[in-house]
Amino acid sequence: MKAEIIAVGTELLLGQIVNTNARYLSEKLAELGIDVYWQTVVGDNDLRIQEALNTALSRADLLIFSGGLGPTMDDLTKETVASVLSLPLEMDIDWENRIVGLFAKTGRTMTDNNRKQALIPQGARLLINDNGTAPGIWLEHGDSVIVMLPGPPRELEPMFAEKVMPLLRKEAGQIILSRVLKVTGIGESAMEEAIADLIRKQTNPTIAPLAKYTEVHLRVTAKTDTREEAEVLLDETEELLHERLGDAIFARNEETMADVIAKMLFATKLTLATAESCTGGLLAHYLTNVSGSSDYFIEGLITYSNRSKINLLGIKPAIIREYGAVSEETALSMAENVRRRADTDLALAVTGIAGPTGGSDQKPVGLVYIALASPDGVSCRRFNFMGKRENIKERAAIASLNILRLYLAKHYG
Repeated sequence: MKAEIIAVGTELLLGQIVNTNARYLSEKLAELGIDVYWQTVVGDNDLRIQEALNTALSRADLLIFSGGLGPTMDDLTKETVASVLSLPLEMDIDWENRIVGLFAKTGRTMTDNNRKQALIPQGARLLINDNGTAPGIWLEHGDSVIVMLPGPPRELEPMFAEKVMPLLRKEAGQIILSRVLKVTGIGESAMEEAIADLIRKQTNPTIAPLAKYTEVHLRVTAKTDTREEAEVLLDETEELLHERLGDAIFARNEETMADVIAKMLFATKLTLATAESCTGGLLAHYLTNVSGSSDYFIEGLITYSNRSKINLLGIKPAIIREYGAVSEETALSMAENVRRRADTDLALAVTGIAGPTGGSDQKPVGLVYIALASPDGVSCRRFNFMGKRENIKERAAIASLNILRLYLAKHYG
């Protein structure tokens, strides 16, 4: 099934809002194993919407419109589609009554143009909008399916997930099951090289890589007659990927790095403290995003200045004078001292130069040292991250978590 997404709205072309609907729909269609071959953005103009519709009908089996279903004169999607397909618009009395009731319930005066939201092309199926007044529309035309969705993401996303995806699964006639494997600590190009032959030979399941800021996602999708068959295919492919990528694969689906670490710490009953400089508390933020993290996360210090490193962590001033705040020696001392101060099993420390200022030839922006203190001693790794300030902070925090994950997997996995 070949799909085209058509986003309607002049504000998209003007750059006044970002087209997040196309991203969301593409991700969800990928989960269903439906290929999105084209994305089109068109303004609120009936002739241009007609042109976009006719072009899409000539090349796609599934057309998904977002936007242009509201009550105003420039909401033209439904009217234009009906006109091109020579379908009269019919009033859905139940939805009209629903709109009237919603306005009465909120005490607002309803203008007559709102009634046009209850007009549906003849033969189409109304998709209930639980979060707004513009319903969605499912329309089968020849060999094509045309879906029209409201533009606001808070309306579009639940409607697509709850109303459209079940219909598309039925339309496909097969079970389509996806699993996302999350990879970190290895670059996208190196990862692709390690699994290039698997991607080249893929038929069913398919493997689709997607690079993120601090990780790469591998979406594995199987199409079968039963869910059990799909699970078997996914398990086999996941095993192959684990053989190639090893512990670089850290999670599945919605699971985060912090979730994985939390499970390990809960299971081992180990405790943890952190000392942060360049990340400014971001590491502790990730760790405490997990419910129940107070069971293992004892203390987090943001020792941003040299004075705080000396006063709060007890770093010897001579270390900072001789090696600098951004150094392996300082990172090691930070980890050792915060572990001792908090009386924990483990401690993470991070210090670096997030930029855009503060770098030098010897210590450039992006230089980060991450230390881990444990019952086995203290170790430190040096990193050189690229990007803007917030990117460097995020990469440093995630790299710190990954060092902790790998330690726990090796010693307690």
